[in-house]
Amino acid sequence: MDLRHLRYFLCVAEEMHFGRAAQRLGISQPPLSQQIRSLEDELGVRLFDRTSRRVRLTEAGELFVPEARQTLTQAEHAIETARLARRGELGRLRVGFTSSGPFVPLIASALYRFRETHPEVALTLRELGRDEQIEELRRGGLDIALVRGVAPPAPLPDVHARCIIEEDMVVAMRAGHALADRAADPAIADFAGVPMVLYAAPLGAGFNEHFFAMCREAGFEPDVAHEAGSFATLLGLVAAGFGATVLARSLERLHLENVIYRRLDAPIASRLWLIHATALSPTGRAFRDVIDELRLDDTAPT
Repeated sequence: MDLRHLRYFLCVAEEMHFGRAAQRLGISQPPLSQQIRSLEDELGVRLFDRTSRRVRLTEAGELFVPEARQTLTQAEHAIETARLARRGELGRLRVGFTSSGPFVPLIASALYRFRETHPEVALTLRELGRDEQIEELRRGGLDIALVRGVAPPAPLPDVHARCIIEEDMVVAMRAGHALADRAADPAIADFAGVPMVLYAAPLGAGFNEHFFAMCREAGFEPDVAHEAGSFATLLGLVAAGFGATVLARSLERLHLENVIYRRLDAPIASRLWLIHATALSPTGRAFRDVIDELRLDDTAPT
């Protein structure tokens, strides 16, 4: 059954006049009469009693009116649902991030704006390490992965990675630390003999290896006092005086009692990578667009 037949039927049922209905529909009367007759033939029942003087609904026609309206309403809803899904305004979005991800202003702003502008999208957030995120992305369990790393992740077929943030590093330490009151910013050589608190290697996104290599190049082995399994634990141990750590500069916006930050004087940058399948879902494209809009906005935090 053509939905157009239902629209024509309802228009005639509302006007009770083929001429007025045809004018309202923007067609001539003979094709309208032909379409109504075609609908009646398909249903095997008369919907209208017609005379030269009047038109009225049959009993079957009266019962058919609410059903036709409901069918058209459902069809229009289905069409609008498909259009919303195509624009990424409906559906689901699964985003993975490392434990420090929500503390990055760009990511926090992007999540807030996406939820405000796409309220019908079911947003699922998963805190995972870099390797776990990439594996989930490869398996189809994530639409977007947000991972930190000095270098891009190893290339994978049909997976796209793009750097969305590149920033300097800072040293976080408890107030009164030996490196806190020096005139010059700490350099790699200054960490010789200094206890460090770092992420556990699987969560370090390659930073640990890079940092260790720089320490060895400077002639010493780093003193790793503790390895943390989360961002909160990392900062908590620093605040408790267990050692210093190195963080992306955007994270110095976090103000903890007794924790101070100093710029790291070393040729090393923290990068945040946006990773997704080449065939990105509509909701994923919408989220990526939000991030790009914020990055282009000079007033947005990055």
